[in-house]
Amino acid sequence: MSSPPGAASTAGAVPLHDYAEPGTTAYRRIAFALFLAGFTTFSLLYSVQPLLPLFAAEFHVGAAASALSLSLATGALAFAILCAGALSESMDRKRLMFASMAMAAVLNLIASVVPSWHAMLVARAIEGLVLGGVPAVAMAYLAEEIHPKGLGRAMGQYVGGTAFGGMMGRVGVSVLSDAFGWRPAMFVVSVLGLAAAIGFWFLLPPSKHFVRRTGVKLSEHVAAWRGHLTHPMLPLLFAMGFLMMGMFVAVYNYAGFRLMRAPFSLSQSAIGLIFCAYLFGIAASAAAGGLSDRFGRAPALLSGIALATTGVLLTLATWLPAVIVGIVLLTIGFFVAHSVSSAWVGALGGRSKGHAASLYLLAYYIGSSTLGAMGGWFWDHSGWGALVGYALAVLAVAALTASGLRRRAKQTAG
Repeated sequence: MSSPPGAASTAGAVPLHDYAEPGTTAYRRIAFALFLAGFTTFSLLYSVQPLLPLFAAEFHVGAAASALSLSLATGALAFAILCAGALSESMDRKRLMFASMAMAAVLNLIASVVPSWHAMLVARAIEGLVLGGVPAVAMAYLAEEIHPKGLGRAMGQYVGGTAFGGMMGRVGVSVLSDAFGWRPAMFVVSVLGLAAAIGFWFLLPPSKHFVRRTGVKLSEHVAAWRGHLTHPMLPLLFAMGFLMMGMFVAVYNYAGFRLMRAPFSLSQSAIGLIFCAYLFGIAASAAAGGLSDRFGRAPALLSGIALATTGVLLTLATWLPAVIVGIVLLTIGFFVAHSVSSAWVGALGGRSKGHAASLYLLAYYIGSSTLGAMGGWFWDHSGWGALVGYALAVLAVAALTASGLRRRAKQTAG
């Protein structure tokens, strides 16, 4: 018997059946615990996104400036993920993830009560830093503990948790802010995040195949990162995360501004309900993982980009149902691409899966904080049509990147 591809070096003696397989209790506990981790991360991180118009009005800042409440957090998260990926090689993964989730919930609660704009930005930036202990470690944990035949589905369920968290953060905050104001709304989301962190702690089994590496030098981390960056396929997957996340956040950041204006003139609650499109992202993440395991990752990746492109084009309509369908298709396409890319990184990460996952998520969140924030310039200066053109240009580059991945995958198979 052999260990799953890329398992820890000492895991070679562990029989393949010792890994968590679909249908077992261990698999279900891991899947649900990581679902909660994804939920907490994204509900806290993106709870401010539908509130950007309210921040702009209350603190007297522009649309692009209001997005700092999100982009500073995701930018800090990008940096923290790189460090957390390295630290996770020598620290207990479960404890690291739990501590990150709990501290982030407390910081989001602080951001909901501080009186000034700059104080809130500081709290949000620190929140992004402490959240870095979740995403990279979660991907590495799944790649080490789940049987290879179920990795795609498990990664899809984790990404589905991020989709559910993103939806609940947006929808819940939107509805609560209409009824009670944005501060109580953020407070409630923070409390829910803390509860999810506690549930995660009791559900997640300790790592069975992780081998803690003590006394690891910085040069070893650098060597691991360099190895991944010179891999024939991994850099393209990192670029895919950067492009797709940046495009997705750019559209979602400023959709609320557009929908509050004529001809739509929607309330904050109505705008939040439109983002129930994330339910489709949850289903798409799970389905994409299973389909990519069966039919191949490159075709699934290209189909996700095609769906996202169709969705972005539909948001140009002035008929609300067409815009909603466009947001749904965009959401499905994005989560298909992200789910497939995440599993692919896990499969190619080798012994240093934490390092590979951290590089992917570094690119992913830099895309959110840079490409996503840049969308505000197009909205402020030229309106929604310019923002759509910007998103389509990013998607075109993503399609070229996916085509390169397909070619290299065929060369490797050959």
